[in-house]
Amino acid sequence: MHVGIVTPVVAQPPLGHAGWERDAGIEEIGRIAETADRLGYHHLTCSEHVAVPVEAAEQRGGVYWDPLATFGYLAARTARIRLATQVLVLGYHHPLAIAKRYGTLDRISGGRLTLGLGVGSLGEEFDLLGAPFAGRGARADDAIAALRASLAKRVPEYHGEHYDFSGMVVEPHAIQEHVPFWIGGRTARSLRRALAADGWVPFGLPLAQLAGMLAEADVPDGFDVVLGPSRPLDPIGDAEVAGKALVRLREAGATVAGVRITAESAAHYCEQLAALRDLAPTYGLTFGDTL
Repeated sequence: MHVGIVTPVVAQPPLGHAGWERDAGIEEIGRIAETADRLGYHHLTCSEHVAVPVEAAEQRGGVYWDPLATFGYLAARTARIRLATQVLVLGYHHPLAIAKRYGTLDRISGGRLTLGLGVGSLGEEFDLLGAPFAGRGARADDAIAALRASLAKRVPEYHGEHYDFSGMVVEPHAIQEHVPFWIGGRTARSLRRALAADGWVPFGLPLAQLAGMLAEADVPDGFDVVLGPSRPLDPIGDAEVAGKALVRLREAGATVAGVRITAESAAHYCEQLAALRDLAPTYGLTFGDTL
């Protein structure tokens, strides 16, 4: 099981971030990214919201760094760690806009893009952007198919129910022939959608329920199941608890862990990353070689 991190600072839900993150900026994020890269972590994340209603921000938080700008910067400060949107809301973008913007990111990062994609659930945000909320699942399915036909193509062509294009040049485009798609969601339908892609990033479900859903599915070889512990890990303060939490994820079917880390500062966060990396031999975790 590979281990990546849910990048701190870039999203700050009310109960899911530490106090130091409120005043942190790109230098702290960059330092953490460089450390994770050097230690062989699998991926960084950045999620997407354009604007969150004040009432919704009380539960979701209001801080969401733009993933494209953030990853463009972090790509220049790292060498091998993957850059995973978790997630882009498909209804907010035309597939060719994603193909251009994130295809460019794939090129400047040397082929390190993973596209986490989701249907979206915040109706007010859809309305703000002039995107249709009703029928968004069917539109998302069509967008995923259009993206798969487009990301690595200079002259993409796709003819679907909601998206139809040909004879257009998209340059630059992704350099990976097959950019991994991770599908976010917590329903059986999201898992079915993910099984037609490359991975599933569920949230907010007990591990036993997730394990049962995966056991009933026809999961193909090479399919990523990206799970996270229910609480942030403290590998310096309690290495055994941290290690066992990751083992439980693997036993539930995870191939990739996306972890949150307890820390009091960016420097402490980097120390925690090193401590978690040191647990790898004991708990069977997968890291790349240190740089």
